[in-house]
Amino acid sequence: MLKNQIPVGPPGRADQTAGILAMVGCALLWSTAGIFIKLLDWQPFAIAGIRSAIATVFLFFVLRGKPVLNFSPIQVWSALAYAATMLLFVLANKLTTSANAILLQYGAPVYVAFLGAFFLKEYPRPEHWFALVSVCGGMLLFFSDSLGKGNFVGDLVAVGAGIAFAFNIVLLRKQKDARPLDSILLGHIFTALIAFFLSIGQAPPAINPGSIFSIFMLGVFQIGMAAVLFSYGIKRITALQSILTAIIEPLFNPFWVFLATGEVPGPRSVAGGVVIVSAVIISSLVTVRRTSKAVK
Repeated sequence: MLKNQIPVGPPGRADQTAGILAMVGCALLWSTAGIFIKLLDWQPFAIAGIRSAIATVFLFFVLRGKPVLNFSPIQVWSALAYAATMLLFVLANKLTTSANAILLQYGAPVYVAFLGAFFLKEYPRPEHWFALVSVCGGMLLFFSDSLGKGNFVGDLVAVGAGIAFAFNIVLLRKQKDARPLDSILLGHIFTALIAFFLSIGQAPPAINPGSIFSIFMLGVFQIGMAAVLFSYGIKRITALQSILTAIIEPLFNPFWVFLATGEVPGPRSVAGGVVIVSAVIISSLVTVRRTSKAVK
């Protein structure tokens, strides 16, 4: 294989299909975040902390009580990036619309391309430059729509969540011989601890059947089971295929919220979302086609 050629995945088609299906399931579970977060009348750090505490217990049992937490620098930094993603995303959902929160975070695939050049020596292609410019244009549309609605800060927080998410993906990719689930578990432990300290002095969460159901769904399914599917899928398909498949998440997130709460994003926010998702799809398709030809 030539120096610049990149393998696109394992040769087994059935194994690759299983990986794609796992990532589809993961993305669908991720997409339910907005609806359950909106239904919880709690301050954001209580949601993030309790959600991650439940996910920690769930993943501990999934790993049969034997997680490999070696606290290596790469594992710790990956976990911290994951924790930042969890905290900032929940905060963004409380400060801006769910559509803005998820779609602005979804600049992450483009950020990964540029962070990968620095950390992984994988340099961006022309399609990545196109996607970056398009994502910046989409963000400008979002901000122009949110200035009059008082959620400009929420949009900035959502961008921060996307950057943290990108760092987490790159750091997980550097752990080629480790179990991704171990770093994710440590990330949830960090999230729960940080959120606990940030919640000191704030009003305690209201406990009722609806809030118990919502936080349970968030902890066990929306991020707990999603983490299991992500760890399964990422071993069977490439990062590019994973990102392309995960585009299901921002498409379904505002849809679930609309069905439950009637929350409708503004027209320029919708246009910005279309620009961002389209740019990521086009960039990913071009890169996948390029690498497929390289392998041949």
